[in-house]
Amino acid sequence: MIKEAYKIAILAGDGIGPEVMVEALRVLDTVAAKFDFVIEKTEKLVGGAAIDAVGEALPADTLAACEDSDAILFGSVGGEKWNSLPPEKRPEVGALLPLRKHFDLFANIRPAGVLPALKNSSPLKPEIIGEGFGFTILRELTGDVYFGEKNRGEDFASDLMIYRQAEVERIARIAFQLAKKSRNKVTNVDKANVLATSQFWRKIVEEIHAKEFPEVELNHLYIDNATMRVLTHPHDFDVILTGNLFGDILSDECAQISGSIGMQASASINSENFGLYEPMGGSAPDIAGKGIANPIAQILSVAMMLDIGFGELAAAKAIKLAILKTLEDGFRTGDIFTEGCKKVSTSEMGDAIISRIK
Repeated sequence: MIKEAYKIAILAGDGIGPEVMVEALRVLDTVAAKFDFVIEKTEKLVGGAAIDAVGEALPADTLAACEDSDAILFGSVGGEKWNSLPPEKRPEVGALLPLRKHFDLFANIRPAGVLPALKNSSPLKPEIIGEGFGFTILRELTGDVYFGEKNRGEDFASDLMIYRQAEVERIARIAFQLAKKSRNKVTNVDKANVLATSQFWRKIVEEIHAKEFPEVELNHLYIDNATMRVLTHPHDFDVILTGNLFGDILSDECAQISGSIGMQASASINSENFGLYEPMGGSAPDIAGKGIANPIAQILSVAMMLDIGFGELAAAKAIKLAILKTLEDGFRTGDIFTEGCKKVSTSEMGDAIISRIK
């Protein structure tokens, strides 16, 4: 019997990226052996490491390796070392944005919530957390002010916020599809009381809802209200649909309420279901090389890749259950440590998760 084989471009990047990627790949190899599929890895430079080596954040051979793969497993890029470069040359802009644009990775899926085992690590009050909660933020990733026309004069600057009908339609469809697999509720977040872009966005979302997904509950919140309600009524949310700018802010807020941004993974996919999977925590150069970074977000990125990208549902579930059991057993890296738990290193956290998969 021929085993299923998946080709993955591994872009570990900068800062803590390489060390948490090591643990993620150990976990990936473990589930591949257990669930009988093959992983073909191609490791390439990206970000600051690529700038230092060849002078650009996204070298041609790195992009070619991504094009020849079934998915991209991304680490993190950037750091103070490269902050003196022009904005467009910095690792974050010179690597991630071109990858998103090149592969049209328009849908950014970011799980959010608080696990019961980490209630004491979250800044939210226990009575708000309850027994834990979870929801998904779906952020449109290739439009808005990030990619709109930019102008700057001596006494002014502008960034064009623009969305086209097809862009809103495709992200709205994914939101409703995600909700149908969950609790059947979509909350659209915009600023339709002020912005013409948001009024247009809301109109298209409502049209897609009425024509194609009337069975899904749809409601709307302005972005300022939404940022407050995720802190006071997080159980109300299932799937949050929003644009690029608002999604950037909202998803980072929601990552922090989980207890640590080092717990948060994300998937960025296109219409062919090709995806880039990455943690949300950044390169954290201040702790790089110390062996104390939390690898869970990078490991959860592997789980999302196996689930969304490859349909290896049993392997993805095994990773998530192993992480839950590891946390329930009291293992903690420094970012999520509380009294009474066992503080472990990056590699020790990887060991604990792997032992529970096996």
